[in-house]
Amino acid sequence: MFLHATFCNFVPMITHPIAKINLGLNIVNRRPDGYHDLETVFYPVPISDKLEVTSAAPTVASDCTLTLGGIPVEGDTEHNLVVRAYRILQHDFPTLPPITIRLEKNIPTQAGMGGGSSDATFMLRMLNDMFSLGLDTDRLCDYALLLGADCPFFVEARPAYAEGIGERLTPIPLNLSGWYLAVVRPDIPVSTREAFSLVRPCRPPRCCRDIVSQPVETWRGVLTNDFEQSVFNLHPELGAVKQQLYDMGAAYATMSGSGSSLIGLFHEPVDLTNAFRAPGTFTRCVQLG
Repeated sequence: MFLHATFCNFVPMITHPIAKINLGLNIVNRRPDGYHDLETVFYPVPISDKLEVTSAAPTVASDCTLTLGGIPVEGDTEHNLVVRAYRILQHDFPTLPPITIRLEKNIPTQAGMGGGSSDATFMLRMLNDMFSLGLDTDRLCDYALLLGADCPFFVEARPAYAEGIGERLTPIPLNLSGWYLAVVRPDIPVSTREAFSLVRPCRPPRCCRDIVSQPVETWRGVLTNDFEQSVFNLHPELGAVKQQLYDMGAAYATMSGSGSSLIGLFHEPVDLTNAFRAPGTFTRCVQLG
């Protein structure tokens, strides 16, 4: 597919990629290709980055330039997922104009909250809108999957039950409006590769999709994350954070994804700053909508 148009001095656009949490995460099978089949529930949360795209100056050497702000991000910007999103579309739409990207990071990195995946997918969505590429939801999901297993979730960013490697999505009527979400991300990196290597695949007695249809107060001890046992063994401090969230009155607490964020659902807002003082710890309490 090719785009037969030339764009100059287009109107800059800003979008706000949102985070997600995992409610339950069960590794049910190891696939012949080395990946794992999983079952989880993705839920969007109002913690967001800021992504701005403007026209690149004619003197700029690269056709896609990225500058970063906010929470530090490691690695060469050319390998950042938002740049890769541009490159993927550029392959099929070679007349996409040169752009300058500004990404302000507020979603913690290496946190199990999908920040990088969200940035990449919102970039696809924004380019589709800005340049009228005509990509429908299915095509956007196809492109998103090229960037990461959980990227397709952010095409629509609504509560969903995920299967396969996280790309097979079924919308579910989960509504946590009014609940307060506490997020604590200690400065402890967790290797996703190592986390997967330590998990023994096993289908749980109850599917997370069915559990989340029940009241939040019934989830404790039933809605499980299979990564917790191995990750908590490696990093007992993370298990201690989960317990502290319960001690503070959380109706439900869990690790999101493969970590290292711990999340808690509360009926009322909670002060996390005084409770979690370790250097480099990210804390946030937001009301879900």
